Amino acid sequence: MSQELISHNNDLSQLWEEGYELSIKDGHLLIQNIPYVNSIKEIKYGSIVSTLNLSGNRTLKPETHVVYFQGEVPCKKNGKPITGILNSSAKKSLTPSIQVDHLFSSKPTGGYPNYYEKIRTYVDIISSPAVSIDNNVTARNFKVSLCPDDESVFKYIDTNSTRAGIRNVSDKVAGQRIGIIGLGGTGSYILDLVSKNPVEEIHLFDDDYFLQHNAFRAPGAAKVEDIKTRFKKVKYLERIYSNIHTGIKAHTQNIDSTNVQTLNEFDFVFICVDRGDVKKIIIEELIRNNTPFTDVGMGIQLVDDELIGTIRVTTGTQEKNDHIPKRISFDNGKVDD
Repeated sequence: MSQELISHNNDLSQLWEEGYELSIKDGHLLIQNIPYVNSIKEIKYGSIVSTLNLSGNRTLKPETHVVYFQGEVPCKKNGKPITGILNSSAKKSLTPSIQVDHLFSSKPTGGYPNYYEKIRTYVDIISSPAVSIDNNVTARNFKVSLCPDDESVFKYIDTNSTRAGIRNVSDKVAGQRIGIIGLGGTGSYILDLVSKNPVEEIHLFDDDYFLQHNAFRAPGAAKVEDIKTRFKKVKYLERIYSNIHTGIKAHTQNIDSTNVQTLNEFDFVFICVDRGDVKKIIIEELIRNNTPFTDVGMGIQLVDDELIGTIRVTTGTQEKNDHIPKRISFDNGKVDD
């Protein structure tokens, strides 16, 4: 819910993009790690807590100008309280998981137009004395925020989609189960791209080992220890891409006539294998089950110390698949990586 609210609202997104550490909890907006000066002129860190005025997943104009604070009383450089905003001090439980220490009030004429203006105002007031003592302290720490286990398929929040304003586009593939057959020089790069999208699960099928030559055909940089360990390709890639996506599933087997029906549980399948007889089995089953797929073909030749070649990308769907026999060869041909 936090990620969805942040991405769908310009005021919250702007706070996030500027590096503030914010989260949504129990219907409240929290801004954490705000530097301030206490009564003995030490720099401490506290949190602002604000109620949220929402309509569905959209923020409205803040219904109140006040905020709560977790921490000691913020003071000026000389250790005297910033009385201009201090309304009252008393420990209070807003929810079972949110306790606060103070209530602050700074009301502009007409109130705050949005949560960006409201939070920025309070942060500037609270943190200015601390910054004047040490200009290295800041509330804009661009801290990496982890996703709660039940909130996202990602291990940490997708700030790329939020920053680019394309979260609604990314969400079009949310919940999908994807199959990738063959994790060589093509399939591994497809995994790299798909793993950055909010699909529910990504299933990898390949029974080969990740050997030294594979390190030069896959994204990223494998460690020497990984090559020496002789992982199965899918196990190696599962370990790497589980750092970002929680739904990577490795299957140390190839797809053939004995298990091709496994693919019927997927929403989309990428076919990245060379053998034409295997492609034929896979594609016939996907068409029979109305499962959309993309098959990738590549032909490379070395001629006079130059590489020439062609690349083919063919997609089949329930609505359009009669072109498949004309585009995809089911002949095994010569394997020449």
